[in-house]
Amino acid sequence: MDVRPRVSDPQDESLLKMARLDCDWYGENARVFDALRHPDLHFLPGMVFNVPHVVELLQRARQKPPEEQWWLILMGHQPQSLAGTWSKLGPMLQRFGIKLFYYAFDEASRFMPCFPELAPFIDVYVHDESPLHPPHAAKLPAACLRVHRSWVANFVPFAVPFNEDPASILIFLGSKLGLTPHRQRQVEFLQRTFKDKFIAFHDHSVPVAERAALNRYKISVCPEGRKFATAAMSATHTDRPFWSGCLGMVPVSENSAQGDRLESLHAAGLLLRYDHGDLSSLRQACERALDLPLSERRRIYTHYNEEETVGTVIARLMAKVESGRIRGS
Repeated sequence: MDVRPRVSDPQDESLLKMARLDCDWYGENARVFDALRHPDLHFLPGMVFNVPHVVELLQRARQKPPEEQWWLILMGHQPQSLAGTWSKLGPMLQRFGIKLFYYAFDEASRFMPCFPELAPFIDVYVHDESPLHPPHAAKLPAACLRVHRSWVANFVPFAVPFNEDPASILIFLGSKLGLTPHRQRQVEFLQRTFKDKFIAFHDHSVPVAERAALNRYKISVCPEGRKFATAAMSATHTDRPFWSGCLGMVPVSENSAQGDRLESLHAAGLLLRYDHGDLSSLRQACERALDLPLSERRRIYTHYNEEETVGTVIARLMAKVESGRIRGS
């Protein structure tokens, strides 16, 4: 795929690399959506379309069999690409019986300009901010199913086998876009403390095809994401702890300044959390992770594959909505 027409400076190789990694990541999301599974639902093959093909989607919807329920899945800030059309497109989707599932991230209710236009047509809204921006949250339908949750792992469950004997090495998963003094201080500390047992990874993201190989390492250190320092984002995290857990790595996650990040996972011992910017707490969490027994690592691997993948979250919420629709019909 030639991404040069889609970036601000097509001569900038680092920018092109980031764009390719983003395409790679979104492409994996599409693959995950096409592999949705739930015991109470039968999923047909998915359709992938972009903005120029919205008309094609609507044309196909005219021939939709009445026994089928179609869902349009949007993520991140994708709806902004259709800004200015939602007041017309939303009613058309409803008229054709297409439900709208919006799995947002990066504070969409606050920072995606088209949110007020989109909100009235959302059936399921998964978001990473709490509270939602009150004036915009008020535009959501009363029947909209709202779930406060991180964007989790874009992973087909159990696609990567569990590694019983990984190397006792910590890999720091932090994008160079977020290489702030706060994060650099942690990297330098870990290098001094763990020496050859530490690797720092600073690419924009890990290529999907290369993620599986990371299960040769025992620990993933996941610092606070660059967009997660606000109070509204204090309880959520980037996807790195989730997909590294699916690989069987032990996620070591930086807490928020407010102190409530991924609280349920922390309380259940499914990740090891260190205090925000606290180097002593970081060292202790890493040492505990290195000492974690095989049984605990396998428990982490099983949980993340069963509970913390995007496909599982979406399929269960769809089933919840469909169950209510059937009972009410």
